[in-house]
Formats: sequence, C-alpha cells, structure tokens
Amino acid sequence: MEAKEQSKKKELWYWNWLIGSVALRVILIYFSNNLNLASRPEISTPLTSLRRLAEGYWLKQSSMSPYAGSMYHGSPLLLSLLGPLTAKRIEGQPDHILCSLVFVIADVASAMFIRATGRNLQIAYGQSLKFLDLVKLSEKSDILPSGDIAALVYLWNPFTIVACVGLSTSPVENLAIILSLYGACRRIAPLAAFGWVMATHLSLYPVILIIPMILLLGYGPDTPPRKLFLQRKYVEVGDTPSNDRCQQGEAVDQPELPYVFSWRPVIHFLFWTSLWLVYVLVLCGVSVKQYGGLWELFKRTYGFMLTVQDLSPNMGVLWYFFAEVFDFFRNFFLIVFHGNILFMILPLAIRLKHRPFFLAFVYIVISSMLKSYPSVGDSALYLGLLGLFVNELADMKFSFFLFCGYIGVSLLSPVMHNLWIWRGTGNANFYFATAMAYACLQIILVVESVSAMLNHDRKLRKLSATKVLDGKT
Repeated sequence: MEAKEQSKKKELWYWNWLIGSVALRVILIYFSNNLNLASRPEISTPLTSLRRLAEGYWLKQSSMSPYAGSMYHGSPLLLSLLGPLTAKRIEGQPDHILCSLVFVIADVASAMFIRATGRNLQIAYGQSLKFLDLVKLSEKSDILPSGDIAALVYLWNPFTIVACVGLSTSPVENLAIILSLYGACRRIAPLAAFGWVMATHLSLYPVILIIPMILLLGYGPDTPPRKLFLQRKYVEVGDTPSNDRCQQGEAVDQPELPYVFSWRPVIHFLFWTSLWLVYVLVLCGVSVKQYGGLWELFKRTYGFMLTVQDLSPNMGVLWYFFAEVFDFFRNFFLIVFHGNILFMILPLAIRLKHRPFFLAFVYIVISSMLKSYPSVGDSALYLGLLGLFVNELADMKFSFFLFCGYIGVSLLSPVMHNLWIWRGTGNANFYFATAMAYACLQIILVVESVSAMLNHDRKLRKLSATKVLDGKT
C-alpha cells in the first residue's frame, strides 16, 4: 500500500510540474514581443526561424518560389504545415499564436516520449542486472524514475523554453528525433522509420542516427556489454576468458547469451524507411514541381546546410571560420568540418554498441556541436536525453563545472552580441569567444559522459565476477 501511495504521489508531482511548464510557456508567449527572442541568433537560425518560414510562405502565395532569394531554406512539408498558421491573425492575440501553440504541443509530446523511453530503458537495465544476480542495484530506489527526470529536465530547461517561445522550429525537429528513438527502443519499425525519415528530412544531420537505431532494433534497449556475460560464464565453469576463445565462442554457446542480434526488426525498419522515404520525396516533388523540382529543393536546403552559405553569427564556430578563410581553401575545409562527424561514427559505434541509446545521445551532441547552424534547441534535446542516464553517469566528472559553464555562456552570449552589433564597443571576437566556450563545454560533456559510462560497465563486470566467486565459495 505504501508503495502504491508513493507512486501516486510521484505521478501527481510529475503532472503538476508538466502543467506548470505549459503554463509558463503560455505566459511567456503573450510577452514574446517584449522579450524579442525571435531575433536572437542563439535561438533562430537561417534554418529554424519562423519569420523566414513566413516569408517563404508569402512568396509561395504570390506564385513565386519559396526559395527565391536567400530567406527560406527549410522543408516544403513544414512550409505547408506551419505556413497557413503564420498568415492567420487572431484579434487581440500575439502574432503567430497558433504556431506557438503547436511548438508547445511538440514540447509536451517530446517530454512524454522521453518519459516512455526512460521507462523502457529502466526495465531493460533492471532485467540485465537481475540476470547478473545484481538485484540490489536493480532495486535501487530513486526520488523519481529516470524517465520522469529526463522529461522534466527537457520541459524546464531554459533552452527548451526560449526555443519554444522564440518562434523557432527546433521543437518540431526535436520531436521527430525523439519519436524515432522511441520507436526504435520499443521495436516499432514503422514509427521508428517515420521519425528517422522526417528528422533527416528536416535537418539532415540525424541521418547518422540510423546506426544506433539499427542496434536498438537488433539488440533491444541498452544492455551491459557482451563480454560481461562471457566473463560470468567463464567464472562459473572455473576458467578464464582468453581473447581467442571469446572470439571463437568456445566457452559460451550463442543462444545462451541473453541478448542476440535479431535481423527481423531491422529488415522491417529498412522496409518502412524506404516506404516513408519514397512517400516524403513524392510529397516534396509535388510541392516544388513548379519551382525547379527536387534538385532545386536539395540545392536550396541540404546544399545550403553543407556549403555554409549564410555566415550570420550563431552559436557554432563555422560562421567565423569561413568568414576568415580564403575562398581557395573553402571547399577543402568544408570537407574537413563535415568529415569530422563521419570520422567519429564508426569508432564510437564499435565501443558503445552495447549501449545503443547512449550512442545515439553521443551522436546528437557531436552533430549539435559541428553542424553548420546550431541553436540552443539542439542543446535542449541532448540535455534532456542526458537525464535518462542519471544512474549510469552518477560518477561523471566536471558536472558542476559544466552546469556553471552552460549558465555562463547563456548569460555572456547576448551581452557579447550586444557589445558587437548594437553598441559598437566590441568586435566579432567577443561573440566568437562565447561560441568557442560553448563548443568546449560540449566536448567535455561527450568525453566525460562516455568515460563515466565505460567506468560504469567496468564496475558491473567486477561486481558480477565477485558475486559469482562468492557464490562458489
């Protein structure tokens, strides 16, 4: 009875905080004109600005290409969805009130999917610990489940709130990414494929998430490393796990392992991915048929992202670098910067294949750091997902430093931008310094989180071996 009452209290507490986050967003929406968040380069980028989307919709309504000029570079499907809402005005209400409500709904939906994903991960983690006879760790009680913590962190994160209130389309992009990861975690192939196709269509960079999604579909939610189970089997038979025998699989039969890769959900996922991809391409082709076709669409959207044509200031580092580099070397450094993301995919996948959801988190942080037009909405996504690993990353170093660093960058970035652009008492280096600090914080977050996760796996390995040895004696 006490356990049920506590769970009810936690549930009520969670919903109270969720309703509070929605109320805060609605209040801030009515004061959005005074806050002037839509013009902040940290919030709205050339790809996520709703003002640019409204301009593209106006061009389309005027029988012109929405990609004419250099204003809109987003998805034609998003233009068809949000464009009519930008043209509608309700007397006595703030501008773009309908779009703002759509972003609020997207944030709430993202939080609910994060919460559901956290529960699935927690169940899978508990089952793995029980298989290893580490029941005490699996029964460790927390103030709130990790899924609830992650959902509330996402909803109450100032980055998430300003992205929602600042008329940025980041909440929609984040929802597509979270939807794909939720579908992969639950092994719902059509949902995972739809989320991945839409996320890639909207932002391109989520294309790298196909690797952790395949691992999630094949192995299921996060599990301890395979060598942990191999070691446990060797200890039980009184042998030591040599590398040759582990690789040849002499000591452990493959079916005896609790987690074996299954190709069936992966094949279903690839089938549904191709289906959704064709469907999206057909819709896009119909939308831009009279404006140059799909080739013009790819050139104006993905080509715009990859070639970094707009050098307006943002939270990234590419705008400053390509403003200074000679045109002769521009293509070379474009390959270098975008290649950095690709070079990290395979090594991380090999090392973290037993933690596919955490691997997806790392990929999101890296792409948020190296993408051409980052915003605080990207940080809101991975900081929310970070809450799903509160137990595994409990010993992560520099947590307080990272917390203070993000606060410092959030406060200094508007100040430096004002000194440079409006007061004229500074220069571009002032604002770029905050962008460099922001990138360094993300690097530290990736390095320390990966290190903490690997240390956590080593502790599980030692505890499991000790448990078996104690049982034998």
